Amino acid sequence: MNITVAMARKSGEPLTIEKAQLADLEIDEVLVKMVASGVCHTDAVGRDAGMAGYPVVLGHEGSGIVQEVGAAVSTVKPGDHVVLSFNSCGVCESCLSGHPAECDKMNQINFGGRRKDGSAAITQDGETVSNFFGQSSFSTYSVVSERGVVKVDEAADLKLLGPLGCGIQTGAGTVLQYFQPKFGDSIVIFGAGAVGLSGVMAAKLLNMAHIIVVNRPNPYRLNMARELGATDVIESKPGVDVVAEIKRITGNGTDFALETTGAAPCIKASANAIKPRGIDAVVGIAGDVTFNVNDDIMAESKTIAGVIEGDAIPQIFIPKIVKYYQKGLFPFDKLTKLYKFEDINQAFADSASGKVIKPIVVFD
Repeated sequence: MNITVAMARKSGEPLTIEKAQLADLEIDEVLVKMVASGVCHTDAVGRDAGMAGYPVVLGHEGSGIVQEVGAAVSTVKPGDHVVLSFNSCGVCESCLSGHPAECDKMNQINFGGRRKDGSAAITQDGETVSNFFGQSSFSTYSVVSERGVVKVDEAADLKLLGPLGCGIQTGAGTVLQYFQPKFGDSIVIFGAGAVGLSGVMAAKLLNMAHIIVVNRPNPYRLNMARELGATDVIESKPGVDVVAEIKRITGNGTDFALETTGAAPCIKASANAIKPRGIDAVVGIAGDVTFNVNDDIMAESKTIAGVIEGDAIPQIFIPKIVKYYQKGLFPFDKLTKLYKFEDINQAFADSASGKVIKPIVVFD
């Protein structure tokens, strides 16, 4: 079928709105009419670093309405409201043990640009176009594996729900699923973007003793952190010893650190800010970071872990977050700003500048 997409053709260039063609469904796939899609930092990396090759249709925080399902699909039906999340194989040890984000084929089927069988979901005049995260949600319609589709309550505003599929799931899931804090535990969160602030809301749900947010000077984001539940905020700037300030607030460091920026100095600071036997989860896209294993990790029995997608099972986790949102206990809508699909490049620019926490492009 014919579709309209936002295409990335070269590194660093703006996306272009173009026509393309969508393949017919395979038996385990779902056709979704897109209502909206969040714009995430990973999309910017996909645009500029060519994670799935060029040309590519990006987008991985989609929400929409099911139009058609393959013969083997049993969890959704036409008319269902859905959020799209990452794809997984469903048969490896990680998938079968409840950790699909650690799927053996995670990179292949989310960033390889093709379906699991190697075929192309999107073409343009006979030429193959790479897809992204198994969904390519910067498109009027998407073909998605059943494992990447999450049915949600139709009473919730579908335009706002797409970011639950990645950014919000990553921040909130790391706190609720991976850390699973105990009564009286504390946390420091590096980065007051959508992922970090989702971690704040999750920590607030658990009434953690200290919820500390570290961010570069940005009054809008730091004030939002306070509004969503941060007990303390720290501006990371020259002359401020972030680790010393965290230890001043807590006495001996936090039980947990959530590092969302991917910046090497922040990663080092997050490891140094946790107390002995603390856990530091790095969830941002990061480069090389050097640790002294004896001094930074072993001497205090610390754990530094990479966590993908909050270690969540989307089909279980996302509907729970929707319920908390509907009760007013997880107000992620405060992070969002809606853009028309044709203004998608402005959404990217506003996100990069720090003016907007979570842009969402809307198709109608």
